[in-house]
Amino acid sequence: MTPNNAVLTDDFGRKHNYLRISLIEKCNLRCTYCMPADGIVLSPKTSLMTADEIHAIAQTFVNNGVDKIRLTGGEPLLRKDFPEIIAKLASLQTEISITTNGILINKHIDVLKQFNVKKINLSLDTLVASKFHSITLRNQFQSVIDNLHLLLNNDFKIKVNVVLIKGFNDDEIIDFIKLTQFLPISIRFIEFMPFAGNEWDRSKMVSQNEILDQVQHHFPESDLEKLEDEKNFTAREFKIKNYLGSFGIISSITNPFCDGCNRIRLTANGKIKNCLFSNSETDLLTPFRNGEAIEDLIAFAIKNKKKVRAGMTTIEDVNNPALNQDNRSMIAIGG
Repeated sequence: MTPNNAVLTDDFGRKHNYLRISLIEKCNLRCTYCMPADGIVLSPKTSLMTADEIHAIAQTFVNNGVDKIRLTGGEPLLRKDFPEIIAKLASLQTEISITTNGILINKHIDVLKQFNVKKINLSLDTLVASKFHSITLRNQFQSVIDNLHLLLNNDFKIKVNVVLIKGFNDDEIIDFIKLTQFLPISIRFIEFMPFAGNEWDRSKMVSQNEILDQVQHHFPESDLEKLEDEKNFTAREFKIKNYLGSFGIISSITNPFCDGCNRIRLTANGKIKNCLFSNSETDLLTPFRNGEAIEDLIAFAIKNKKKVRAGMTTIEDVNNPALNQDNRSMIAIGG
């Protein structure tokens, strides 16, 4: 079947071939930038997509040009039917990757290898065990480190996601980069972004310029190499000369990459979010369960995508609580 790319092309000519599917709203960590202190009201289990529904809805996207699928959460490996979901999605012949906190990797590594899921984004915001507990409220630091090495020993391609928060882990930027001297990993520094309940304010954010200032202060200028950015990039990529790995900066706030955005998000309860910052959602699961076609709904959602950050075109817009908190919590969106 020839993909109908028009369904996934917005009014700015951006073609969306990358589907991020949240499998679950639950997580076994309680990261403060992701989940409100009081938790969230979870969707009823009956309103979450089943393995068959995930496969069928994903098939519709693939028929219209999607060739990359990333599984997120919550923590996607908490789904008891995760092996079944992977097996079904593997039949679509697309690239499949996952974003995980790494705690359960050792229990699922054989399934990941079986279905050729080789690209893993591992969330790890600190290299200090006590700080890990303070931001996640759990004592799982060593499990994550052990599973990071387990993945590397099995030749997985690893990106380590680091959400930077001023006064918490911005003093570890150089330590993270030093990991890439001997490990073939990509560190991805992510600007702290606003979501419901995460007490975001601009003063907590570490900008792309501040990150590069630290790097340039620590390393000789001649050792900092700018790499070619990927097509439809989110991270601007760099490396230190002769280091095995690299690092990138995801600057959604100070230097957004919206012009080349090719990503669509599907929440665990079957709703499209056409932008991570958007408060607008389009329900696919209800009409799908009613036996209705969903292609027109998908096209509607994509056509209504704003040019930049769901219409927040300036830093001042992003800094406005009336705009930046009118959204789901990150855990309920999917990373």
